[in-house]
Amino acid sequence: MSANASAVAATRAFGWSMLAVLAVYLIDNVLTVGLDWPGSSQALAGAGGAAAWGQLALYALAVVGAVMFVWTTPARSLRHDAERISAFNAYLIRACFWAVLLVGVADATIAFMRVENLLAGLVGQEAAHALGRARDVSLNVHMPLIAASFVVALFTRTLGFVWLALLIVAAELLIVVSRFVFSYEQALMGDLVRYWYAGLFLFASAYTLIEEGHVRVDVLYAGMSARTKGIVNAAGSVVLGMTTCWVVLAIGFGGKQSIINSPVANFEVSQTGNVGMFIKYQMAIFLGVFGVTMLIQFVSFLFQAVADIRNEPGHVDHVPATH
Repeated sequence: MSANASAVAATRAFGWSMLAVLAVYLIDNVLTVGLDWPGSSQALAGAGGAAAWGQLALYALAVVGAVMFVWTTPARSLRHDAERISAFNAYLIRACFWAVLLVGVADATIAFMRVENLLAGLVGQEAAHALGRARDVSLNVHMPLIAASFVVALFTRTLGFVWLALLIVAAELLIVVSRFVFSYEQALMGDLVRYWYAGLFLFASAYTLIEEGHVRVDVLYAGMSARTKGIVNAAGSVVLGMTTCWVVLAIGFGGKQSIINSPVANFEVSQTGNVGMFIKYQMAIFLGVFGVTMLIQFVSFLFQAVADIRNEPGHVDHVPATH
């Protein structure tokens, strides 16, 4: 194998290993928090028994699997891998967009009927009581809608962020009109705006990255050659981008009482209680979605950057926003 081929293989192995470890990290978190397994960290501490060692072994298997994938697909270019990874990430983000849209509308409707005491007359006393509990609403309403969102995302090709921004404006306008014209306002109305607003910014970050839409504080970058830009982007993707994402994920999923795991495990609601929406726990998940999608996109960005260093065909010269 030539030096150039070895460099490409090493880059692909690193990137795919990063994605494989990410997948195992999320599975490990579900097993530990959701199913009360000991956790891979317990194996490193000499505790947890076979289950902990099994969880730890998943990481090794993930890396081996990634390396084997690269070994068996030597003809695949860096740009091809980058495009496939970006396409998957776009699908993931589309699904998240549809999830916040469907869940937001459904939960706001239920919250309105709950506040106005309309549920019992429509669905019966027992169902109305269940729709007043965050856990029941989350499991029986939110989860099916989230699952449906991943199906809908298979058949759509737009990310929908323009429409989500429009919905946020419409929701804010509704608050203004109802407050100052009809002297009517409920906590759920503010909850819906915050829910969609958080989704808009945290979900769109990865898509903005690949389109070079994030603002650069640019002093030297614009005047660099394509190869030099590739070196800067490759180094930045690994040293700054990926490490930041892993810090976000490590803090967010770092134990049962972490800032993501704890609200999700308890189906946490806002201080408004039953008069608001039951979506606060999902807003904690948004931070995890941000870390995951940004990490995936940084792997794609790394592949594109190394392809630029090697002057591979297919380069797209984005014009980044600068300041």
